[in-house]
Amino acid sequence: MAIEKSLPPETTAQEDIVTLGQRRVNLIWESTQAVIALCVTAALVYVSVKGIDSEELKNAFFLIIGFYFSRTNHSAIGGVGKKVMGKYTGR
Repeated sequence: MAIEKSLPPETTAQEDIVTLGQRRVNLIWESTQAVIALCVTAALVYVSVKGIDSEELKNAFFLIIGFYFSRTNHSAIGGVGKKVMGKYTGR
């Protein structure tokens, strides 16, 4: 039984270091956004249960959640690695 060989790398060591750094920053940013969204949602639920009227909190909730979910349907390809040039046509 023959063992398949790995493909040769297509990136340099420096490019791998840059990509690793981008992934770390992305992880921190995504985690921060999730925590903020959860905290604002929890706060809105709390004030709703207690009967407290807070227009600022409602506005913050819809703004933050709107931005959070708008990012799930990117019009441009993001993330790490090389980008494909040209018009993005969707999934």
